[in-house]
Amino acid sequence: MSDARLRAADAVESHVRAFFEGHSVEVAPCDLGPLRREAVPDLRVLVVGPGPHSDSWAYVTAGCWAAMEQDGQGLEFVMTAHVRDQRFIDLMAMVAYYHCDGHRLGLEHSMPIGEPWVPGSTCDHLLISLPYLHGPDLEHCPLPEGHVRILWTLPVTTAEIEFRRRHGHEALEHRFDAAGIIPTDPFRASVV
Repeated sequence: MSDARLRAADAVESHVRAFFEGHSVEVAPCDLGPLRREAVPDLRVLVVGPGPHSDSWAYVTAGCWAAMEQDGQGLEFVMTAHVRDQRFIDLMAMVAYYHCDGHRLGLEHSMPIGEPWVPGSTCDHLLISLPYLHGPDLEHCPLPEGHVRILWTLPVTTAEIEFRRRHGHEALEHRFDAAGIIPTDPFRASVV
């Protein structure tokens, strides 16, 4: 691991710990396997428990910036869920691998999960969005060698992704707002 990559992952972890002060934060092991680990060699998934800032669990990657930064700029990802579960750690590892293995996720992009977010959920895609539940103080993370943007991975349905393709990201976000979705509810109804 290079010193710059280690400093970047440490800085992201410090940023997350500072933002979620008063919450438990642990570094969860994630096994990508040797071939996938090459794409994102320094990946950590930070698991943030409920606390004064949020009553939900947050799962945050640290290591994507180190694998994919360009001119000091790069991304990490956060997912918010209703419980602590290895499933969400594995999903964040999958997001990191997908991003770092040539797909280069960005704001308003999406990715298929290939199965329901949790068993019985109709959400089977992740939409990359601004971290509305946490705001710009989590989103913007300065690093010694640049800057990280932490973007939200919001579970959505296939129908919502198709709607977004036809009508645009903003139209879908308006639907979410109008419906008052609870983004941590794996069994929420589709807004389209």
